[in-house]
Parts: sequence; structure tokens; C-alpha cells
Amino acid sequence: MKIKGRWEDWVALLAGVAAMISWLWHGMLGYGMAAMFVLGILTVLAAVMSITRPGVIATEAATLVLGVLMFITPWALGFAGHAAAAWTAWIVGLVIAVVGAIGLPMSNAAHHRTVPH
Repeated sequence: MKIKGRWEDWVALLAGVAAMISWLWHGMLGYGMAAMFVLGILTVLAAVMSITRPGVIATEAATLVLGVLMFITPWALGFAGHAAAAWTAWIVGLVIAVVGAIGLPMSNAAHHRTVPH
């Protein structure tokens, strides 16, 4: 049995799950936790779409944007001083953004292979 999807999409999926459950190890509640949870869910959804439909470029772009949003969340919502939560958001956000950026050209190539010209 061959595993479907690119490794970048699976990494994004795992990073999204990590963002969703990160409140378990950093213990932060409130808007910051809610933002990380929602961004994690959206990342998981985008990753699942990328895995099941590799030619959809929008999901890779969405993954990149979600990673950037996750990265800036500590400053935007004022929890940069909460070290565990902030570092989680920065690391997970950077990972999500990087795999989204790596996946864009691959998704574009898959899109051009599947779309008749």
C-alpha cells in the first residue's frame, strides 16, 4: 500500500495537530490558545485537501498564509511573553509556512499535469 500525498503535506498536517493540542504543554488559555487552535484546525484541513487533491494550488497557498499567521500570533495577541506558547507558535508557524512554500511549486506542477490545455 502506497501512502498518498507529499511529505510536505503530512508535515503540515502534523504541525496543525501540534498547534491544536499545544495548550496541553504550554497551559495558556484565552484568545492566544483559541487562535492557535483555530489556525491548527485550518492547517489540518488545508493539509488534508493537499493530500487528497495534490493539484489544488490554493491549499498550498493557504498553508503558507496560515503558517505566517501562526508565526505572528504571539505579537498580534500579546502572548510573546509567555515563552512556551510563543515558541510553540513561532516554531510551528515557521514549519507550516516553509512546507507551504515548498509545496507551492510541486502543487503547481501537479496542477499543470492534470489540467488539459
